Amino acid sequence: MKQLPQASRELLTKQLYDRFSRRGIWHRRLLRPLHTFPWLLLLTCAEGLKRSLDFLFSLSLLLAASPLIACAVAFRSNRSLPLFATTKRAGRCCEPFDELSFASSPRILRRIPVLFNILKGDLSFIGPRAVSPGELTPRERNARRRYNARPGLICLWWIRKRANIAYSGEIDADAEYVESQSTRGDFGIALRALPALLYGEGVVCQDTVSILNVTIHNLTMLESLEWIRQRLAMSSPAQVCFFNADCANIASREPPYQTVLNQSELVLADGIGLKIAGKLLANPIRQNVNGTDMFPRLCELLSETGAGLFLLGARPGVAEKVKDWVQQHHPGVTVSGYRDGYFTNQQEEDVVLQIARSGAALLLVAFGAPRQDLWIRQYLQRSGVKVAMGVGGLFDFYSGRIPRAPLWMREIGAEWLFRFAQEPRRMWKRYFVGNTVFLWRVFQARRQRLIASNVSSGPEGGRG
Repeated sequence: MKQLPQASRELLTKQLYDRFSRRGIWHRRLLRPLHTFPWLLLLTCAEGLKRSLDFLFSLSLLLAASPLIACAVAFRSNRSLPLFATTKRAGRCCEPFDELSFASSPRILRRIPVLFNILKGDLSFIGPRAVSPGELTPRERNARRRYNARPGLICLWWIRKRANIAYSGEIDADAEYVESQSTRGDFGIALRALPALLYGEGVVCQDTVSILNVTIHNLTMLESLEWIRQRLAMSSPAQVCFFNADCANIASREPPYQTVLNQSELVLADGIGLKIAGKLLANPIRQNVNGTDMFPRLCELLSETGAGLFLLGARPGVAEKVKDWVQQHHPGVTVSGYRDGYFTNQQEEDVVLQIARSGAALLLVAFGAPRQDLWIRQYLQRSGVKVAMGVGGLFDFYSGRIPRAPLWMREIGAEWLFRFAQEPRRMWKRYFVGNTVFLWRVFQARRQRLIASNVSSGPEGGRG
């Protein structure tokens, strides 16, 4: 065995002594806190900055609202009740506290005393929702993370729920907030909360709603995926359609397309336009179940079931890039085949035969509305697939040809504006003219509904 040179042996002996001798061990123990101190100081400063801003802003709002507080105290309707009502909440580290509100006052003033909780430090303006003790028990890791932050009046999950994109659930959204918490991020959440106030909660009980003569299945993202899972195991094929404001305009002009929509086994609400329409027509939409957000979750489902996928549509080379994305991010998915959407009418029979021979169970067609849905209705039975859906521009996003709008724009319902910025010459008419026409038709439908309601509730309508 070759020996080390004398100098190298002496150096190695010295390093071992410095590291593992009693003196070396104590030296490392003393230096360890000094290494972590800068990070602790940074975290403390960040926490202190947020707490300072909460204190100053809540104090300013309390001073500004002091006349309203005085009026609420002087003119409260029931003087036998206490001035403040308290609600038990679980704060940071599950520490319980009493959330304040006025016991008897107009609804718009009732929440003002919560500013005292922020001033005291029980709450923050931005943070996870303040829950009742035991409502969200810290049993799993993500549930424990939410209690590492001070609860707030506005939370990330609340914004996504209002924008109909709260797919992952409250606990996951809270864990995401805690991991990425920053002063800049809190300002962003506060700004995104302003348009979210206009959207409403979106929690309803109707399984189906009718918007502009089209019946929509009012499902969440998880419910839609479960529906597809069940249909993949059935013998009869099913068609899935995504319905947005542009589809509504097309359906009003083309009755055959509207017929296909109403005959499809599943029609899902897509886009902020449907959210607004549902609210105006008193038929609220649960979630924005669009194909772009569904696709990665659909790939996870296919990985579990082993069902094959066929990609049809878009420009030459785009479907192949989507296949590459699937194989990179979801290697368990079997892409049974792919083909672009540029083929002649004479080649349609060959395309249908290619899909049938592939053995795919799920077919995604990216021709754009209404062509994709009409094509699926015509060839569904002969394609051999279990589920077929028209996905519009989904392939362009996952192939990398067109970037997807950032999450913060989707949270405020402005994804359409980002899409317009990508292709203004192609999209200006659809968004600026089409959305105006769509809203006008929604207001007309709302007006007709109100007239019909007034007639039915009139003197003659109330007679037995």
